[in-house]
Amino acid sequence: MNAPPSLHHAHHAPPVYFLQGMRKAVSVPALVLFASYLGFGAVLHGVGFPLGAGVASTLLVWALPAQLILIGGLAAGTALPAIALAVGLSSMRLLPMVVSVAPYMRGPRRSLFWELVCAHFVAMTVWLEGLRMLPHLPGEARVPFTLGLGLSLIGVSCLGTVAGYTVAGEVPGWVAAGLLLLTPLSFTVLMVRNAVSATDWLALAAGLILMPLTLHLEGGLDLMISGIGGGTLAFIGGRLLERRR
Repeated sequence: MNAPPSLHHAHHAPPVYFLQGMRKAVSVPALVLFASYLGFGAVLHGVGFPLGAGVASTLLVWALPAQLILIGGLAAGTALPAIALAVGLSSMRLLPMVVSVAPYMRGPRRSLFWELVCAHFVAMTVWLEGLRMLPHLPGEARVPFTLGLGLSLIGVSCLGTVAGYTVAGEVPGWVAAGLLLLTPLSFTVLMVRNAVSATDWLALAAGLILMPLTLHLEGGLDLMISGIGGGTLAFIGGRLLERRR
């Protein structure tokens, strides 16, 4: 995969890479995140959830499925251990993303603290953009670039949460639900855009086929199983195709 043109540059100081990460956050995925969290903010208002706690969930969780499970469980009076288990299971889908992109987030000097901070930012947007951009950056640029990208996207999400909560009375329920659907639709388009090899296309096809078969599973296991299962099948299929060439 060729490096994005803007990433061919000389070595700079960490603040420069941080600013470059912030600049990369100004994109269509950021607009989709804002719109999605606009819907999330409207949901918060609809169930009577405090705005401050909702923004805190965006800062600390930053995963819409897990946040909706958290808010819905608290609003329904579900026991806290059950909510924690459900949120944890729904977030398991992010583990393969973290494992795949984490090696690119390490600087020339290993720092467990900064690696954990960078890992917190790994959701679909940072994962896709990280796999596309980080391999082409020098080692000292990767941590500050990820911090700039991740902090900016979380900031956009928090702004969307506040805005959605503020204008909730003006947003019909069906519009809020539609805004929440923008995120998976946008990420599907991004994955198609980034698909290069046969394995990439096989993974997309396998995920689309397996997802309907796992919809009955709760706690986010449907995404994890269809993702890991589809990815494994795609990897095996891709290797077999390479051997035939």
